[in-house]
Amino acid sequence: MIEQAKRLETVEEYYFSKKLREVRGLIMEGKPIINMGIGSPDLPPSQAVIGALRDALSEPNAHQYQSYQGLLELRETIAQFYGEKYAVTLDPNNEILPLMGSKEGIMHISMAFLNEGDEVLIPNPGYPTYSSVSRLVGAEIRLYDLEEKNNWLPDLAALEKQDLSKVKLMWISYPHMPTGAMADLSELKAIVDFAKRYNILLVNDNPYSFVLCEHPVSLLSIAGAKENILELNSLSKTFNMAGWRVGMVLGSEENIKSILKVKSNMDSGMFYGVQKGAIAALKSDESWFHSLNTLYNKRRNKMFQLADQLGCSYDTNSAGMFVWAKLPNKDMSSEEFVDKILYKKNIFIAPGTIFGTNGEGYIRFSLCVTEDKIEEAIQRFAAS
Repeated sequence: MIEQAKRLETVEEYYFSKKLREVRGLIMEGKPIINMGIGSPDLPPSQAVIGALRDALSEPNAHQYQSYQGLLELRETIAQFYGEKYAVTLDPNNEILPLMGSKEGIMHISMAFLNEGDEVLIPNPGYPTYSSVSRLVGAEIRLYDLEEKNNWLPDLAALEKQDLSKVKLMWISYPHMPTGAMADLSELKAIVDFAKRYNILLVNDNPYSFVLCEHPVSLLSIAGAKENILELNSLSKTFNMAGWRVGMVLGSEENIKSILKVKSNMDSGMFYGVQKGAIAALKSDESWFHSLNTLYNKRRNKMFQLADQLGCSYDTNSAGMFVWAKLPNKDMSSEEFVDKILYKKNIFIAPGTIFGTNGEGYIRFSLCVTEDKIEEAIQRFAAS
């Protein structure tokens, strides 16, 4: 056998990659599985988006390699979107870089700024990819605690008591994944000021700001913050385009140039038709956001009923496409609880521990499930 690279010894296969194989196996056995585990939108993009893709297919240069920086029209539309929705001014020529999904951006940013041995501040709980990518590039992980009692915000005073001299980069994500906690501008400014004091590159992963969130906020709206921050965003959740793989990273010209050095050596430009579809999505009017949130709100209210059935507690004001729920007791771990539900009720829910040790005692329900299926899950518990 060919020996694998040593860097792979630092990571494991993504939890959902493994667990969904198990779930698919149960489905193949005929089990009536209801999958509430993963946040993959089950709704289609708008007809305008699909039409833009279809029309683009017959354009003369549609099937050629595209620019690594994406179409200028796409970057201009992203700039317009950020101006209208977040009151943020961006130069489409050098402060915006389209990505093949924001997950790609996590790797590109890490490769662009982290040297072996650099330390990275990563939220616990938080998106697991921050840790796995940091390990792959040889960086050292410094977890910082997020706790319910502090509304899932970092304890900056506690962090400042630590030696931060080797910290190069800090990941945040508000609205927070997986808890759905929101941060207002004053709370975000405190984090930005903290990062500035210690010369840390602060990256906000911001794909959920239009899902059940009345007042979308961008880190870039904080005056004077652009030089030491980056923001990732995505069309996956807001526009039901997860499989299209359209994201973006935004920040200062200098930082975007560094990321482009990595990206241009790893892939070619995004498919032309996908970019045209993305442009159409970003031009959606308010009715799109209203209809999407109306539907998710109905699903969330129904999911609250299911959480009540399980005796869980939750925050009714959280944002995003998940319900983060606290288990009623500590007699059983999150993963044990999830497996019990999976094998006894044929319902898959994500355990909080996949997002970090501070996720113990919590589970996460996805809202990417129809109301009928949520009601069916409720009835399965009511019947027992």
